[in-house]
Amino acid sequence: MSVVILIISIFNVEFYAVVPSIPCSRLALLGKIIHPRQVIHSVVHAIMGMLVAWCAAVMTKGKFQFLALPCTASESLDGAVQHMCLNEYHLFLLLSGAFMGYNYSLLYLVNNMNYLPFPIIQQYKYLRFRRSLPLLVKRSCVESLYLVRNVCVAHYFFGYIPRAWISTTMDLHTDSKLHPLDTLTGLLDLSLLYHTWLCGVFLLITWHVTWLLFKIYATEAHHFPVQPTFAEETDQCLPKILNSNPPLIIKFLALQDLMLLSQYSPIRRQEVFSLSQPGGHPHNWTAISKECLNLLSDLTQKLIIQQEAAATNGRVKQPSTGELGRSLSSSEAAVKEEMAFQTQRSNVISRAHMPSLVKSSLLPLKALSTSDLGSSFGSPFSSALNRKAGILDLNSPWHGSVQSPHVMRRGPKLWTSSSDLQMNGSPQASFSMISVARVGNEAIQPSFIYTWLQNKQEQVRSFLSKRVLIMYFFNKHPEASIQAVFSDAQMHIWALEGLSRLVAASFTEDRFGVVQTTLPVILNTLLTLQEVVDKHFKLPHASSKPPRISGSLMDTSYKTLRFALRASLKTAIYRITTTFGEHLNAVQVSAEHKKRLQQFLEFKE
Repeated sequence: MSVVILIISIFNVEFYAVVPSIPCSRLALLGKIIHPRQVIHSVVHAIMGMLVAWCAAVMTKGKFQFLALPCTASESLDGAVQHMCLNEYHLFLLLSGAFMGYNYSLLYLVNNMNYLPFPIIQQYKYLRFRRSLPLLVKRSCVESLYLVRNVCVAHYFFGYIPRAWISTTMDLHTDSKLHPLDTLTGLLDLSLLYHTWLCGVFLLITWHVTWLLFKIYATEAHHFPVQPTFAEETDQCLPKILNSNPPLIIKFLALQDLMLLSQYSPIRRQEVFSLSQPGGHPHNWTAISKECLNLLSDLTQKLIIQQEAAATNGRVKQPSTGELGRSLSSSEAAVKEEMAFQTQRSNVISRAHMPSLVKSSLLPLKALSTSDLGSSFGSPFSSALNRKAGILDLNSPWHGSVQSPHVMRRGPKLWTSSSDLQMNGSPQASFSMISVARVGNEAIQPSFIYTWLQNKQEQVRSFLSKRVLIMYFFNKHPEASIQAVFSDAQMHIWALEGLSRLVAASFTEDRFGVVQTTLPVILNTLLTLQEVVDKHFKLPHASSKPPRISGSLMDTSYKTLRFALRASLKTAIYRITTTFGEHLNAVQVSAEHKKRLQQFLEFKE
């Protein structure tokens, strides 16, 4: 038994995960089950289950102890020769142990038992174990009853296969005086059913206790030093770990420690706000805030991509040949319109003065304030907003490339000269524009092979979408897809809580003002994420209320992480606004974020 527990513990260590793996379709779940790593896990657990059942049979003794027993006298052809017969009771216990081991491995995968949930309330290890032990015993007893039922049904239909194979391999006879166990009379043996159930309870309790102890010890809170005492401890410090790429469980423990120190440890918070000597730089605060902001920005980008995919139903519409032809004809008409516009513009400009032209070109840009431009370029929606507003982004990959004459006409010109005006109205400029437009039109024309392949792909997709069995495996479950997006939201929740509590504590504890330099970036990041999260909960398949979770041994808290993230995000913003109050009006944020911030200040969110 010690060997079995050791092997099960090794598999617990090798297969654990802090981010649950959520299959979005039945095909993905089937792929996880037949994955070679999972197959090895299932085979080893089936062998270990058979070994536990053998130990239980040996300890029970009696008719369950040996696989081969001497046959009765009537079964022997010669009285002097004693034949050996197969003991089906022992075989039944071994097969039930293998079945229970494989079932445990399958549920280990399907129920995400390898997921390590970190406790919200920190408790001693003994208290956590004592609280979970009654539920563990109850679940093991009930689950063993269902397993005995399933083993009996499977043995009734397929029990003759292992019996015949073992009898032939080991040259064992069948005792005709005993009822075979693949019949109703043989299976209705209360002693056999009781010992099988007892063996299942013993197996499940030992394996579940091993799994529970591993979870308790692996998710125990760990304290990381903020500043190293010795030079050798630099790699073990909290800022260093957060900005490196350690194993995920180390990063989760570091973020958990950040949340705890921001809430309960004023001395360690002073180390975060301290300046380096010599130099006087806030390295600790810079490293911690940078990593937290990067995590929140990555989540924002991931949610934006998911919302765009949901808006297009997960597909990018490919333009057809007719649409391409219409776009080409419209672009040619636009080129002709541009030529006429340039000719008329040159005649008008030749009689105008230069200063008035500059003033007229700068008039539309006066409506946009400097703060709005800065905030729009700093937000994740900057590229989309700039394209909608007609602002030319010099860092954009679209700058300098000719997409369409319409794009060229929208670009604002902040300065010009008389020579440029003459060239814009000359036939040479018109000719160059026509040639560039022709080159662009030739570049976007798809080849015949590409069009044919796209049509065939659409035909195959439409053909498969009409097959019910195929769509049964390929259809994605909306709730599972949403849960997969927020599967790692626990570290974002800790980043939110740790960052917001540090910002709130800096109002009275930050003597050097290191937090105030990054306060506008923090507010912009939080408010942008708040906007994206609100849009996510307005999607058609996104539920607005968390499902009710009953008390169970299997942790399903990952299914409600998005609701916890939304609550933590709103709490984090309120924590900052209630601490700073009207002082936040002096923080430079965009006009839209100012309105949102004012709603938080007035408790209207």
